[in-house]
Amino acid sequence: MRPDASKKLKAATPKKGPNPVIIGAVVAAVVIVGVVVAILVGNNSKSGDSSASAAQPKGVVAGDAGGISANVAPAKSNAPTLDLYEDFQCPVCGQFEKAMGPSLASMAQAGEIKLVVHTLSFLDDNLKNDSSTRSANAASCASDAGKFLEYHRAVFAGQPAEGVGYTNAQLRAFAGTAGITGKALATWQRCTSSGQHAKYVTDTQSAAEKAGVNSTPTVKLNGQDITKTLSTADALVAAVKAATK
Repeated sequence: MRPDASKKLKAATPKKGPNPVIIGAVVAAVVIVGVVVAILVGNNSKSGDSSASAAQPKGVVAGDAGGISANVAPAKSNAPTLDLYEDFQCPVCGQFEKAMGPSLASMAQAGEIKLVVHTLSFLDDNLKNDSSTRSANAASCASDAGKFLEYHRAVFAGQPAEGVGYTNAQLRAFAGTAGITGKALATWQRCTSSGQHAKYVTDTQSAAEKAGVNSTPTVKLNGQDITKTLSTADALVAAVKAATK
């Protein structure tokens, strides 16, 4: 008989458990002063290894730990902002992405929403691993390569059983699935292996807690939590249309 997974699921949820979304249809080195410093700073800026980029990846909005913009092109001027809070290890987030992900991606690509994704990592403490941090850091590195949404999609599509966590080999494979190749892939590999955006991941978790987010997935539309209203993808689209100015 298959062991009862209810206790594991309970342990894998945030402080107040997952949101009751109906899913039925549902991240100090010493350098020589003078000219050498200028050269190093210039090189690091180009490679994505500067201290600034180490604190936060490309695409971050609203300052430190403000979430990563998933829009490839600028959104329409009247598009509402949709903030999505997820943990890559959260099983309910995986279900949510399967049901709602295509609609979110479509609306973001059409500029109908300003999609901002906050990759949380609280499940590392619950599950006693570092899988949420590593996968969120990897996604942040993918954002540097301009492939955040593609990588985000690949991670959820390859989500392992609850509590198992992602291997480094899986995270590397997701980069290929996301279309990160050549020099960009080499840069992504350095970024992930060094944990370049790990501080950003930690800061994102802290910022989410300060914002009152204590469960995942959480969806905010223009700052208002609409998670409980999202029974179907159609309900999501309707909410966005209603919020469009």
